[in-house]
Amino acid sequence: MPASQRLVRPRSGTVIAGVCAGLADRFGMGRGTVRLLFVLSCLLPGPQFVIYLVLWLIMPKAAV
Repeated sequence: MPASQRLVRPRSGTVIAGVCAGLADRFGMGRGTVRLLFVLSCLLPGPQFVIYLVLWLIMPKAAV
């Protein structure tokens, strides 16, 4: 799998942990768009924040 296709947390351009930025990079979306979608999804009932925390723990940081 090419490096651009891996799901990793970037080392720059992150706000909290880099989960939204990593998802945006992986799926070719804007980082701001993914962050906005996450915040809006947190207004709905569900485990969104828990999923974010789990991704924070299991997603590796990008190589230098």
